[in-house]
Amino acid sequence: MKKLIAVACLGLFVTVSAPVFAGAQQEKMKGCNAEAKADALKGDERKAFMSKCLKKDYTLKAAEGAKPEEKAALPAARQNKMKSCNADAKTQALKGDERKAFMKNCLKGE
Repeated sequence: MKKLIAVACLGLFVTVSAPVFAGAQQEKMKGCNAEAKADALKGDERKAFMSKCLKKDYTLKAAEGAKPEEKAALPAARQNKMKSCNADAKTQALKGDERKAFMKNCLKGE
C-alpha cells in the first residue's frame, strides 16, 4: 500500500512540475534556433550544433555578452510582468480558458 501511495505521489509530482521545466527548455530551444539561423547552419551541421547547444553546460551567445546585472534583471522583469498580468486577470475575474488566453497575450506584451 505504501508503495502504491509513493508511486502515485511521484506521478503527481512529475505531472505538476513538468511544465515548469518545459518552459526553461523551450526558452533554450528558441535561443539555439536563433543562433543556428544567425550562423546560417543547415543539415547535419545544424543538427550537431543544436545537440551541443541544448546541453546544460552550453551558454548562448546572447547571454555571454550580457552583464551580470542585466542577467539578473531579466528574470526579475519577467516576474514583475507575471505579477502585473495576474493582478489584471484577477480584477477582471477571468477563469479557465479566458484567463489562459489573457495571460498568454499579456505576457507577450499584446
